[in-house]
Amino acid sequence: MSILKKLNLVVLGIMLFACQEDNPLDILKTDITQQINTIEGNVAVAFLDLSNEENSILINVDEEFHAASTMKVPVMIELYKQQNQGLINLKDSIVLINKFKSIVDGSPYKMDIGDDSDDVIYSKIGTKQTLYDLMVPMITVSSNLATNVLIEIVDAKKTTQTMRDLGAEKIDVLRGVEDIKAYEQGLSNSTTARDLMVIMKAIANGTAGTKADCEAMLSILKDQQWNDMIPKYIPDNVEVAHKTGSITGVHHDAAIVYPPNGKTYVLVLLSKNLKDFDEGTDKLARISERIYNYVEAY
Repeated sequence: MSILKKLNLVVLGIMLFACQEDNPLDILKTDITQQINTIEGNVAVAFLDLSNEENSILINVDEEFHAASTMKVPVMIELYKQQNQGLINLKDSIVLINKFKSIVDGSPYKMDIGDDSDDVIYSKIGTKQTLYDLMVPMITVSSNLATNVLIEIVDAKKTTQTMRDLGAEKIDVLRGVEDIKAYEQGLSNSTTARDLMVIMKAIANGTAGTKADCEAMLSILKDQQWNDMIPKYIPDNVEVAHKTGSITGVHHDAAIVYPPNGKTYVLVLLSKNLKDFDEGTDKLARISERIYNYVEAY
């Protein structure tokens, strides 16, 4: 090979390397990784551009996390599924009670208003409430009392199986909220960023149920009242259908984001072992901002 040809190959290689280095998606991933490295705790990120699924970033997406309140999305999906099967009707009413059974030994326990993000619902104990009117606060204000009532109706095992049918291979819905005996034995609801991405994509694409049911679920998710992570630093006029979840040292957000340019995307941010909850949350919100700006630009 001539010296000129060798020189041309070297130049071509340098150009290809430079192009690869300048790839906006690669730059985005580098930026996100650097931001994750500043967070004291464990973080997973799943970003999926629904208009071009090759445009994705998956970081620690198969690591298991305590699901916290993100498990309420599978419960919502199961409610709509069972309605379509004729097993329940979301318009049906039940008497709201505050008494549940531990999955460990069946012993009774009750929810504490001081540990719930929904205090309004406790004034309704003893009154008739429709399943729909319980499902909405389960998502929008993350009502634990409503969740426990509904999960006993649809059954945790059936909910998990539905998640498997949707392609979520690791998410486990074992029980309701505040089952202390189960928690002490390590029996907790769990998820991965990949599984939440799969579920949110199914809702966005209208395959998590009927088209009408998915539209209804999106409407509820868009009314989410806890907005301190994924929506925090993106423009107020951008629609975000999402569900958060948090317990000590854990903060999650799983979302479908609708930018004005039409490039809808799924974003899941999971964290655990956060040494500084507020700081970690803010840094995760900045990751969301960075991804939004990337989607808007490219």
